Amino acid sequence: MPVPIVWQSTNTERTAMAGQQKRPTGTPASERDLRRQGRKTMARLLDAGMTVLNDRGYHAARVDDIVRAADASHGTFYLYFANKEDLVRALAEECAGEMTELAGSLGRVEPGPEGYERLRSWLERFHEVYARYGAVIRAWVENQSTDSELRRLGASAFGDMAARLVTQLEESGYESVDAEMGAAALLAMVERMNYFMLQPGTDWDEAVVLDTLAMLTHRGFFAGQGSGSRIRLGQR
Repeated sequence: MPVPIVWQSTNTERTAMAGQQKRPTGTPASERDLRRQGRKTMARLLDAGMTVLNDRGYHAARVDDIVRAADASHGTFYLYFANKEDLVRALAEECAGEMTELAGSLGRVEPGPEGYERLRSWLERFHEVYARYGAVIRAWVENQSTDSELRRLGASAFGDMAARLVTQLEESGYESVDAEMGAAALLAMVERMNYFMLQPGTDWDEAVVLDTLAMLTHRGFFAGQGSGSRIRLGQR
């Protein structure tokens, strides 16, 4: 399933705070061969970057915010990343890898209780990935980037997941659902539910949300046969 991606990039991180002089830029992360300590430092910056992006969003996040969260200097940041976009690209590569692995982990979803449990476990793993990489996933889904590499990673990750869901829907034998449209609808519902679950001020019980999502998707897309009645929502 192709995923259109449009990202209105800025040059904020390439200019000085006063907007007069260009910042120094480092070697892109993808071109670095790091020693152990360097990998630890880079991982710390990536973790801080993901936290800032999730808290502030792509456009509002600044290198200043990232180095503050990582307790690092600007000089250290530019040793590992050419600019903010380079850091986001590195995070997108991580996210795409996680989502591709997740797509391949969904086995056949049977209509009985075992299929429900398989689907519910898969949805829980999706939530774990979304909880870390939500800002990257939203950038793909909400068309926030014109960066060609980010577009490629997003299209590949969501394409793999959609293709896997199409296969499972076709194998379920649920003829009332068009497999491609069903996969798109299922993926959209799962992504948006995770988005709302993680919004500030949303006081939803994670187990109840996942149970509800699993019950609805199992019955609605995989011909689930009363699986939800066997489980009291949120009481597993």
